[in-house]
Amino acid sequence: MDGITVKGHQIPETEIEERFDTPGGPGGQHANRNETAVTVRFDIGSSSLPDGPRTRLMARLGPVVETTAARSRSQWRNRALARKQLTSLLEDALVEPKARRTTRPTRSSREERLREKKRRSRLKRDRRPPEAE
Repeated sequence: MDGITVKGHQIPETEIEERFDTPGGPGGQHANRNETAVTVRFDIGSSSLPDGPRTRLMARLGPVVETTAARSRSQWRNRALARKQLTSLLEDALVEPKARRTTRPTRSSREERLREKKRRSRLKRDRRPPEAE
């Protein structure tokens, strides 16, 4: 594999660290003896990404991103799945949220708010004990 591409930015293979472990849980001898679980790790701080995307990723995900895949009995499939998860995490973090456009409350919503305030006021006033004369 030659690295991954995230939103037009290429992350070289040398910056992606992979670790293989035995998966936990049931599976008998195959699961106990074969290292099929894959952990993919990417150090954002020391990456070759441009400053803009790097600072955005650092703010959203922290200095290091790590994901693990152990769904399949195949190391190759788990490796592909872990890389896909990493790519998805990075792409989601790079999405710019839409700027909120400020709007004014409608006339009916303002009137409804005041009606509700009056109703609550009446309800609380009716709970009070009667005043002594």
